[in-house]
Formats: sequence, C-alpha cells, structure tokens
Amino acid sequence: MTELPALSGKAALVTGASRGIGYGVAEALVARGDRVCITGRGEDALKEAVERLGADRVIGVAGKAHDEEHQAAAVERTMDAFGRIDFLVNNAGTNPVFGPIADLDLNVARKVFETNVLSALGFAQRTWHAWQKENGGAIVNIASVAGLSASPFIGAYGISKAAMINLTMQLAHEYAPRVRVNAIAPAVVKTKFAQALYEGREEEAAASYPLARLGVPSDIGGTAAFLTSQQADWITGQTLVVDGGIFLNAGLG
Repeated sequence: MTELPALSGKAALVTGASRGIGYGVAEALVARGDRVCITGRGEDALKEAVERLGADRVIGVAGKAHDEEHQAAAVERTMDAFGRIDFLVNNAGTNPVFGPIADLDLNVARKVFETNVLSALGFAQRTWHAWQKENGGAIVNIASVAGLSASPFIGAYGISKAAMINLTMQLAHEYAPRVRVNAIAPAVVKTKFAQALYEGREEEAAASYPLARLGVPSDIGGTAAFLTSQQADWITGQTLVVDGGIFLNAGLG
C-alpha cells in the first residue's frame, strides 16, 4: 500500500463521489493530504469507496444530493469529523433522459435541475454558513462542455450545466474575497455515468479528440486539486474546459 502524505490540515466535501469523476476528485485530494467527506446515493458503494480511499482520512454520508436533509447532514458530519470545510466540490449529477427537448417530460426536467443545479446551490449555501463565510476556502462545480454549446439528445443535461456555469459566476461574485468559486467543464470521461456515449465504440468516439483519447476521472481530479490549491489563488468565476481538445474541432476548416 502506498504511504499517504502528511495531513494538509485542510478538509473537503465532495458530492457524488462513490465512483467516477467524484471519486477521482476525492482521490486527488486525499493524495495531497486533505481529509474528505464523500457523498453518494448507495450505502454499499459509498462504504467501499471510503475503504479504498482510506477510512482514517475519509468519511461517507449516503443520501440524494437534492434532499435538503441530506445536504444538512453531510455538512454537519464533515464539520463534526474534521472541524472545517475548506473545499466543496459539487459533482453530483444526473442525466436520466436522452432525446429532443421538444418532447421532454417537464417532471424529468425538474429532476435534472434539482439534482444538477439546486443541490449545488444548497451545498454551497450550507458550506458557506458552516465554515467558509468566516474562514474562506474554495468551491469547484463540475459542469460540462454540454453547457457551452448545443447538446443533441442530452439537452436537459446541457441546459442544467449551463445554469451551473452561471451559478459559478454568481457565487464567485457574492462569496469574494473569502471564497473562490470555479467550474470544470469536462468532455466525455470514461465513467459509468457517461457509458452510453462511448460503450462499444470507444475507439471511434476517441478518434474525434485531438489528444486521441477520452478523459479519465484522474484528469478531472487533478484539475480540481489545482483549482483548490494556492497555485489558483487568483482564479475565480472561471470555467476551465478539460476536453482533450474536442472544442478545437468546432472551427472552420
């Protein structure tokens, strides 16, 4: 087993982190010495993630991200365990529907917004009042390139991620100068969440990327670690696109 670094004295709350991008973020923060609370819907998957990350430095709180009682419990447990919440990473998200928005069930749209946008705002509010208002820190919202352009067949998801990008700017303006707030907009990352976008055709999907591969969770984890580090102390209100160069293909020629 790799020896963990000395504790940094910092603590983080990462939502939707039992697997995928959220797990990659938690892994990167633990690797630099932070203590981390991770959340997720499945109790068993969350326990397994805590064990893999290191139960001496990581705790888990199971629940649905849009549930306000869960938000309160996660923030309270983090404060009880670590005494602080320097960093919040809003990663929890959902995309339960594929198809044109002309036929979108509005109840499904509400679910997407509750999970992808309102939960992020709820966690940001609670973290602000619990610790960051008086002590500072950083927030990273996991958005998507789908929020930066038209996104055929995942329109509801794209609209919600566009809202998250604007939420990032609103929070950055309101929480300054104590708290920096930024977003990451990944392209397709190899996770169970995005599996439908590349399963059975990964080589074909990756061929359109200038860097010739799809993303992996550690790509986003490393970016989140940077945005919550001292090296990013003069960055706020920004959305960092991490896309393997795919947006380069949007130009002429």
